[in-house]
Amino acid sequence: MIQENFTDRKKLILHLMKEELYVPMKEKELAIFLQVPKENRESLREVLQQLLDEKEIQISKRGKYSIADKKTLQGVFVATQHGYGFVEVEGEEEDYFVAEKNVDNAMHGDTVEFEPIAASYKRGKRKEAVVVKVLERATNLLVGTFDKAKNRYGFVIPDNHRFNQDIFIPIEKSNGALDGHKVVVEITDYGSRSKSPEGKVVEILGHINDPGVDVLSIIKSYDLPVAFPERVMNQTARISDEVSEADMAGRTDLRNVTMVTIDGEDTKDLDDAVSISMEGDCYLLGVHIADVTNYVQENSALDREALGRGTSIYLADRVIPMLPHRLSNGICSLNENQDRLALSCLMRVDKNGEVIDHEIVETVIRTNRRMTYTAVNAILEDDDEELKKEYEELVPQFYLMRDLAHILREKRKKRGSIDFDIPETKLILDKEGHPIEIRPYERNTATKLIEDFMLLANETIAEHFFWQELPFVYRTHEKPDPEKIKKLAAFIRNFGYGIKIKNEEIHPKELQKLLARIEDTPEEALISRLTLRSMQRASYSTECTGHFGLACKYYCHFTSPIRRYPDLQIHRIIKDGIRGRLKEARIEHYHKILGEVAKQSGSRERLADEAERETEKLKKAEYMEDKIGEIYTGVISGITNWGIYVELPNTIEGLVHVSKITGDFYYYDENSYELIGEASGRRYKLGQTVSVCVNGVDKASRSVDFVLA
Repeated sequence: MIQENFTDRKKLILHLMKEELYVPMKEKELAIFLQVPKENRESLREVLQQLLDEKEIQISKRGKYSIADKKTLQGVFVATQHGYGFVEVEGEEEDYFVAEKNVDNAMHGDTVEFEPIAASYKRGKRKEAVVVKVLERATNLLVGTFDKAKNRYGFVIPDNHRFNQDIFIPIEKSNGALDGHKVVVEITDYGSRSKSPEGKVVEILGHINDPGVDVLSIIKSYDLPVAFPERVMNQTARISDEVSEADMAGRTDLRNVTMVTIDGEDTKDLDDAVSISMEGDCYLLGVHIADVTNYVQENSALDREALGRGTSIYLADRVIPMLPHRLSNGICSLNENQDRLALSCLMRVDKNGEVIDHEIVETVIRTNRRMTYTAVNAILEDDDEELKKEYEELVPQFYLMRDLAHILREKRKKRGSIDFDIPETKLILDKEGHPIEIRPYERNTATKLIEDFMLLANETIAEHFFWQELPFVYRTHEKPDPEKIKKLAAFIRNFGYGIKIKNEEIHPKELQKLLARIEDTPEEALISRLTLRSMQRASYSTECTGHFGLACKYYCHFTSPIRRYPDLQIHRIIKDGIRGRLKEARIEHYHKILGEVAKQSGSRERLADEAERETEKLKKAEYMEDKIGEIYTGVISGITNWGIYVELPNTIEGLVHVSKITGDFYYYDENSYELIGEASGRRYKLGQTVSVCVNGVDKASRSVDFVLA
């Protein structure tokens, strides 16, 4: 049965075992069965040992060989636009690579049953797997562009390139869609390895070039809620636009305390106000947060909808709010000279920035002025005489705020808190939603001042409830991944900087020192952003495990209940505590629900971040469409096997594909994170300044292509 010169003994043995053409045998019995001559028995023994090492076969206590028991696992399939993908398994740090031939008909986000490939467990190789079965589909709706191939059928090309198969649409199921229409398609058949998925058009969003259709397509792709359900709107309509006497009963009246809101010019949901005064050597700082829970009762239609949404979502040309505008911009917004209900954290802070006393109270307030970051910054930094005169009665308080903010910042700096001064992207759109300007949105003294006060309130509230040992939702931040920190260290060496890593761990103070050294340098924004990318993602948790980035033990989100559900949730707990309602039954209730609240809030936050990021990339690509041929100076922000990414000063990033780098063959050196010319030895490094020419833009994939100029 076996020939002496067969080329792949392993494959033959595995085939015979898998087809069960034999019963489990000992080595000698197997050799006789396979007709292996005695002089070749050593070779057979080596093959069997290889198969054992690769866990393809197993050996019993009696020395009999048989096919290894295959264990299947479950996980979430993460597709790539290149056809292959990965399976993420909860609780496992490393995911499983799935080659294109082993994907079966799994789609991005599906829950799958998979079989690990035993041979992939060899030292130095990543784990691999074969998808055996799709257990649960992640989606049955996709957004894409309709392509009418013939009179009898068409295809929908998905916007999300992770879904890399076109959806076949019979003409009778096209809903009248025409070439270039953005549509929502319902998948009716997920297809197989040899057959394309099939679907029907259930909604036409408009033509690909119609204003607003691009962002609407992203909204539909992420299944983001737009309109509020009727029952929610009916409940909202019954809420008064004015604070009633009954609502104010039993609250501390702070309407005679001078306080202001400080926000961006376009902000409409004002959920925090601040007040400040001196008492001896201590600052009396009040952080007053809109009492949204007074209007959003637990388990009401409004509350269930808010939990489902999890967060407000800020897209390029619109906001998808967590709460209806009647609440978020109306009775819950701390509008100027309007009576409003609040939860106030009143803190006595000494000259060292220590909170020596605090009180959390239900209040009724009336903000004196609706200030903007621009105006307050002009008063504090530019000494603007006209504005100082206009806000004469408030200027002394602004100076106190600046002094206290400086003290708080220095205190955080001493303990190692990392302050990321990263300019966000500011998109300026015309009336039809086309980008006319893109630039960094920079922080100033006023924005930092508000951040300092909100951080202090969040820490104070978190510590207060930690020591009471009550159920709560904390904001936590784990230590960075050692591999990412190593990559960061390699990157900053290109600029002459270094960080100390001890036992594969880094103290936040090291990153803080790095950010201090790069302040006001040309590379500040880039290094700050890459340092941030090296960090873990912050999350919500019922366990108080600390916040690495802030270098603090206690932290929560308390200050934005209009736009974040965790803040709304802990306001409810705080009020129950103030009113003496945290009895055994109520505590048990919170223990039961808070884990799911933290999980849902984190999930919705990640989805919102991704949708916001995709919208921003879309508008950046659109902005560059008429810039083909223009030359810019940028900094290399990423290096891969397929080329170098270059970031421009306006935050737009594009790819110089390796095939477009002429004059040499370039390869990626993983150790030095460089792209190196094989013959010339020329090197492209992270952080290197280069001139690029805009070579092409693909709005569909939201990408910009550069060539070196």
